[in-house]
Amino acid sequence: MWFILSLVTIMFWGGSDLFSKMGSNPSDKYSHWKIVVAVGTVMGLHATFELLTGTKFYPIDFIKYLPATFFYVSSMILGYVGLRYIMLSVSSPICNSSGAVACILCLIFLRQMPDALSWIGIILVCAGVIGLAFVEKKYDDEAHELAEKEENKKFKTGFIAVFFPIFYCLLDGFGTFADAILLDKRFVGEDSANIAYEYTFFIMAVISFIYVYVIKKQKPEFKWDLPKWLGAGCETAGQFAYIYAIGDKPTVAAPMISAYCVFSVLLSRIFLKEKLSLKHYLIIFTVFAGIIFMGISEGLAE
Repeated sequence: MWFILSLVTIMFWGGSDLFSKMGSNPSDKYSHWKIVVAVGTVMGLHATFELLTGTKFYPIDFIKYLPATFFYVSSMILGYVGLRYIMLSVSSPICNSSGAVACILCLIFLRQMPDALSWIGIILVCAGVIGLAFVEKKYDDEAHELAEKEENKKFKTGFIAVFFPIFYCLLDGFGTFADAILLDKRFVGEDSANIAYEYTFFIMAVISFIYVYVIKKQKPEFKWDLPKWLGAGCETAGQFAYIYAIGDKPTVAAPMISAYCVFSVLLSRIFLKEKLSLKHYLIIFTVFAGIIFMGISEGLAE
């Protein structure tokens, strides 16, 4: 079941990436907090729906799940800040090497050893994700040079270009590893973990709303805000599938789900009319091949 759930997560999180990028106004320094408002609100509504339909939740799980929540929320806010820098957003695939980080941590500390087919899939997916990061970074450098010629200082953000992808990757990787421990050892159930995470994000949304719309007196902008809310819906749906995939088989699911960045790049090329190079197609083929190997392994296991 983890395989189907991982595919669902990939599709929805790819859509979340696309819509979040579309809704990020590079001239709006509050853009990332507005995305937090949208995502947290939708997650809060979903968590409330889960409770009203009979899903069991124990308040103590807020504390139990706090390690994973801390890493995830921190990494996502960093990611949303990075989306403001349009020239840097193409290097975002390196963020999703976090699946490899989580996989390594699971192998070292949890001794969870995949079978041969899964190993092949993991290697192909991780190679594809890392390869995509290098290819996209090349295009980013070219765009960066052009921007410096046209607007001089506006895009001189080399430190940010390194800071956001690396720290997002590390924080998200540790979050996934924390999930693997908390869910696999049954310290907290998937349902409760998801509700705890969504309500935590809702609290962040309330704080962000007060800061942006009350204190800073910002006004809603339909052009930029609609994609934020569409992205929030995709993010919430992906999170719901993700929590069960990781709870089922974290060592294999984590690197597979990290491949959603490849899907998001494909979507951005389709809907934002950007062109794919031969290298992009080779990388996408490599990642899809890895996913197929994982699917075969799952089928044989059943």
